[in-house]
Amino acid sequence: MSLEEALNSLRRGEFVLLHDGDSRENEVDMVVAADFITPEHIARMRRDAGGLICLSVDHAFAKEIGLRYMHDILSSSQGIDAGSKEMIIGKAPYGDRPSFSISINHKNTYTGVTDRDRALTMSEMATIYKSPLADKKGSFNSSFRTPGHVPVLIASEGLLASRLGHTEMSVYLATLAGLSPITVICEMLDAETYGALSAEKAKQYASRNAIPYFDGSTLVEYAKGH
Repeated sequence: MSLEEALNSLRRGEFVLLHDGDSRENEVDMVVAADFITPEHIARMRRDAGGLICLSVDHAFAKEIGLRYMHDILSSSQGIDAGSKEMIIGKAPYGDRPSFSISINHKNTYTGVTDRDRALTMSEMATIYKSPLADKKGSFNSSFRTPGHVPVLIASEGLLASRLGHTEMSVYLATLAGLSPITVICEMLDAETYGALSAEKAKQYASRNAIPYFDGSTLVEYAKGH
């Protein structure tokens, strides 16, 4: 599938399947723009993908609302002893530091974990991004609670120039599509092998369901030229 087909799918509020690359996690994620997230999207990710459903946000926006990487939060915490801090992950086996921040629920959710609750939490984050209010940090703090059921991922500053994860790739795609740089992503897993769904099986799923399948290496090459 071409880049434009992938972007048009996101603009329509539909999915894109995004493969990060053979030399990295070698996983395919279902991706949808947070601008359009619905409970139906969450339910489909839960059923058809099966991985962790996360909210990826642009680095500048994360900084504006006061979000930090979880490894930084834990490392600087006075409430964690030195022994426990040894648990804090450095680089993952595929070579990057994790992009995880805190997990959140919107204040108007109940348990926070239902498809409806998670979709609300995610869509309200996009609403804050688009808000004309100057104090977006205050709006974020008053609207969300932590810990919650939506893990937030912070894209690296510089996006693909800094890190080649699904977090960065999906945010970059949303930016190219002219949407809020906030996406919902979920790894596709294989219930037969108990591992990640192979690229070949993901392509077959994409073909059956008329969903664009996009290779991250193509996106990296495009970014280098732009």
